[in-house]
Amino acid sequence: MEKLRPKKALGQNFLTDRNVISRIVKSAGISAGDRVMEVGPGRGAMTRMLADTGACVLAIELDRQLVPLLESEFAGCGNLEVLQADILEADLKEILSSRHIGKWKVAANLPYNISSQVLIKFLDNRELFSRLVLMLQREVGERLIAPNGCKEYGILTVYCRLHFDIYREFIVKPGSFYPVPKVDSVVLRFEPLPEPRVDVGDEAFFRGVVRAAFAQRRKTLWNCLKSAARTPDEKSLLDALAGCGIDPGRRGETLSLDEFALLSRTLFKVFRLKAEG
Repeated sequence: MEKLRPKKALGQNFLTDRNVISRIVKSAGISAGDRVMEVGPGRGAMTRMLADTGACVLAIELDRQLVPLLESEFAGCGNLEVLQADILEADLKEILSSRHIGKWKVAANLPYNISSQVLIKFLDNRELFSRLVLMLQREVGERLIAPNGCKEYGILTVYCRLHFDIYREFIVKPGSFYPVPKVDSVVLRFEPLPEPRVDVGDEAFFRGVVRAAFAQRRKTLWNCLKSAARTPDEKSLLDALAGCGIDPGRRGETLSLDEFALLSRTLFKVFRLKAEG
C-alpha cells in the first residue's frame, strides 16, 4: 500500500498526518453505531481511525487499483465496507438508504479537481446527512464562508448557505500530504439545516438566477440577468429589480442570500404571469 504511487489524473494527495486525521474524526463527532461515509479513502489512514470509533464505515474509492488493497488491509474489520464507485456518478440515495435507513455522517479529503462538483452532489442529497466534515483547497473553503460584498463570495457560497451552517475547523499545511501540494487546505464542518434558510420559491429557478448573476462578475446585475434572459423583457426585469429595492447597477457579489431569494421569487412570478397571460 505504501509503495502505490498517487495518480495525478485522479487528484490524489494522500493524507498522512495522524494528528490532522484525529482532528477530522473529532470534528465529525463520530461514535460507535454511527453510519459514516468516507469519500476517497486513498491508502486508508483515515479509514482506520474512523473504523476504530466503532462506527459503521462505507469507504467509497474510485481507483480500481486501490480497492483490492483496501479490502485486503481491512479484511478482518466487520464494521467497514469498501465500495468501488465514482462519487460524481453514484446514486447516493440508493447506496446509502439500502444500507441504513437514517442519517449518515461524511468525512472526506476531497480531490481539489472535483471538490465543487462533489459539494453540489452533497447539496442535492442533503437529506441523507446529519453532518459533513470536508477537507478542501483553502481557496475553495474560504469562498464557502465568505460574506457578500467580497471577491470570494460566489455561486457555491449562496447555494450552500441556503441549506447549511458552515464552520471552519482548522487549516492544514501542505506537509500533511503525500505528495505535498502547493497550497494550504482547510477543514470545514457542514451542518444541514432542517429547512432552507430563506424561502426561495422554485429552487431550480433560484439557482439559475444566482448562476446568471455571477456569470460575468465584472458586469452589473442588470447586464448579467438581461444577457441570461432571466425575464421575458427588459421592462419586466427593471420593474422586478425596483420592486425588490435592488439597484440594477449593483454586481451579483453584493447581494445577500435574502436579496437573491426575494429577486428569484419576484422574477419567477413575472415568468408565470407572462405564461398565463
